[in-house]
Amino acid sequence: MRIKANGIMMNYELSGKKSGPVVMLGHSLSSSLIMWEPQVSSLAPFFQVLRYDIRGHGETETTASPYTLEMLAEDGIALLEALRIDRVHFVGLSMGGMIGQSMALRYPNHLLSLVLCDTSAVIPEKGQPAIQERIDTAREKGMKGLVEPTLERWFTPSFLNQGTQGLTAIRKQILATPVEGYIGCSEAIRKLNYLDRIGEIGVPTLILVGEDDPGTPVSASKAIHERIANSRLVILPSARHLSNVEQPEAFNVALMDFLTGN
Repeated sequence: MRIKANGIMMNYELSGKKSGPVVMLGHSLSSSLIMWEPQVSSLAPFFQVLRYDIRGHGETETTASPYTLEMLAEDGIALLEALRIDRVHFVGLSMGGMIGQSMALRYPNHLLSLVLCDTSAVIPEKGQPAIQERIDTAREKGMKGLVEPTLERWFTPSFLNQGTQGLTAIRKQILATPVEGYIGCSEAIRKLNYLDRIGEIGVPTLILVGEDDPGTPVSASKAIHERIANSRLVILPSARHLSNVEQPEAFNVALMDFLTGN
């Protein structure tokens, strides 16, 4: 479904238990709400599940780049206001986790809890050339030039060799991402620098990370864990960046344990 929020048309899906608390899911760069398909069946019996396409992705409107993480957080809050949802458990992976940090710092009253998956609180200077290279590739070759390198960062070789339906869906979503949206969100990500502030986050926080994630490694999650008081860290074996897709069972157990207070 689509709704006007923060001046753009945003695409979302709301499913699950109508009387339950809302779990809001924020996806990675060059993906969409379909990325969360492996989590819906676990969440839906207990929660309302709000999946949405971030600005410049999926069926949400693409505006001119660059974007900022603050803008993307405002989009999320505006979506909640448009849907008349007061507070949510926010779950964000990679870029979604960066947006979640911005939401927790700027709009804490809208969050019941925060789950940060395969993400970071800062992009170091040494990471800037890689981001610029991907932006240049998108401009010159389109998203086709980014598909294989992205999948290799996101998944272990053994998972890639399985050729699952989920993998096929992710590949299609990368290709379908508007170049302008990819560049806009990349520009937002490269300015990420919340490391010195995330100690201000006071909502209950779970941090999930694939043990083999090369882009936002375990060390990045540990840095967040050390700074957010009483946070919980879970490292998922045999997973790279999209740990929710590669190891959905282990991911879902950790997520549900946290959300249900176990």
